[in-house]
Amino acid sequence: MKVKTILSLTLMVALTGCAGSGRYWADAGGAAGGAALAHHLSDGNAAWTAGGAVVGVGLAEGGRALFNRAEQKAYQRGLEQGRSDAVKEIYWRQQQAHRPAPGVARTTLYPIQLPEQEVDGVIYQPSTQYLRIQR
Repeated sequence: MKVKTILSLTLMVALTGCAGSGRYWADAGGAAGGAALAHHLSDGNAAWTAGGAVVGVGLAEGGRALFNRAEQKAYQRGLEQGRSDAVKEIYWRQQQAHRPAPGVARTTLYPIQLPEQEVDGVIYQPSTQYLRIQR
């Protein structure tokens, strides 16, 4: 019963250490949990208990590394989204700045059909040109 209690307490310390903000609490909880589990499984062998503590710290650090990697990726996605939003904002402000105010000059394009013609020995194909009229 005593081993189960110790194991339960160390497991709780490890889990709360991982959930908390303290890296040392997570490492200590992982070491304690690993040592208690190894001590229980090896019937008190000191070498296995020490090895269990090392494995517990390794697992705690591995979990922290995964968490940090995920957190860094989320930060990077947010940073890229912010940059994207800033570029969009600049684009739309430029579009707004280039729009004519209501009641100001407006531009109209009138199509003009040009027939096939020969100028200085060069044959130009029929085309459409646009005449720009600003009012």
